[in-house]
Amino acid sequence: MQLSHYLMIYPCLDKPGRLLLIVTRRCAVLELSEALWSRVSDGGELTENERNTFVRLGVLVESCAAEREEMRATFDTINAVSRRFEVTVVLTLECNLACPYCFEDPFRGHFVMSAETSGLLVQRLNERMADGLDVLVDFYGGEALMRLDLLRGIAMRLKNAAAEQGVAFTFNIFSNGVLLTRSVVEELLPLGLIAVRTTLDGPPDIHNSQRPFVSGKGSFEVIMKNMLAVQDIVALDVGGNYTRDNYRRFPELLDIMLAAGIDPVRLKAISFSPVMPKADGSGLGDHATTCACSSEPWSVEANLFLRDEIMRRGFPTEKLQASACMIEFANDLVVGYDGSLYKCPVFMGQEEMRVGTLADGINDYRHSHNLDIWKNEECLECAYLPLCFGGCRFFRKLKTGSIDGVDCRRAMLDASLETIVRQDSGLERE
Repeated sequence: MQLSHYLMIYPCLDKPGRLLLIVTRRCAVLELSEALWSRVSDGGELTENERNTFVRLGVLVESCAAEREEMRATFDTINAVSRRFEVTVVLTLECNLACPYCFEDPFRGHFVMSAETSGLLVQRLNERMADGLDVLVDFYGGEALMRLDLLRGIAMRLKNAAAEQGVAFTFNIFSNGVLLTRSVVEELLPLGLIAVRTTLDGPPDIHNSQRPFVSGKGSFEVIMKNMLAVQDIVALDVGGNYTRDNYRRFPELLDIMLAAGIDPVRLKAISFSPVMPKADGSGLGDHATTCACSSEPWSVEANLFLRDEIMRRGFPTEKLQASACMIEFANDLVVGYDGSLYKCPVFMGQEEMRVGTLADGINDYRHSHNLDIWKNEECLECAYLPLCFGGCRFFRKLKTGSIDGVDCRRAMLDASLETIVRQDSGLERE
């Protein structure tokens, strides 16, 4: 047996003589003695139970060369066995908010999916269902709930089609929350609604400046009221967008949510992210306050700080998990309001990144999206590969103008992985 390439080891600072071992391929975390690790790493004698445990968790592998080839074939394997088709559907690029940092600002407007396009969408998804695939739709915008009629009609047809085909249909909604009333949620639940992703950008003064109505009026109060009204009937996934100048005030939002009656147990997750440049690469005011690189020191610090504050208050947040760009998954797709197809929402509006249309099907996008860019010696030998698989293609394109290399996450993970694991294990708060 050999040691996996995909391991990270840290000392237990509060427990001399013990180590934290992270198997990045499985996202498994073990605490063990230095003496036991010495036997494992030096090829010493192990009991049958010890050996079986280390093999099961991926610490020990039959062959590093075979493991490397398995990693190289990761998405071939996943795509071959996937039984679910996941599609992000852009119903409209209209929005009732006027966020100054809006990613879609360069191409946003009064654009709505036509009846013809929605019919073709349902047809194409019905074809996937006929192949035995479950279908999950993320309704997206603009503001998806501004076209509730369209959303309702698509969901109803897909629900009926799924019943006929003997597969499952479910959907999520990405919404700014201002139209997310209880009556709307109650209407959509029987059609397959399982979760809503909404956004609060910090305490009221920050949120209202970053996410005002088109009229200029603040939206915080309306969104909070709606969240309180629906938290008991639908899973809420709460996000927020911070800058380098304001992220330390986001814990105020968490306290406001608790005081208002938001129940942490009822939330799916809370996760805050830095404001990114817009689709055309422009930013909000001082570009130094936004994030165009995952390893920017302030961004790493902000992520760790906010994860800890979220967890301290008992709110759920995303745990350490294997991660990859959605372009790697054959059954993940984005459908624009006009029927254009993309492999990630961040590429909407970029003609060179369009991969086809509902009418004509999907083109070969291996070259335009550089699918195998991470299959190089350095990445395959890197312990962090299972946590990034080449990182974000948008960030790389933003930096160089094309996807001509990986968006390496090594610096970011060097600076944060140990702390994330300790946070997830409760060690940072003891």
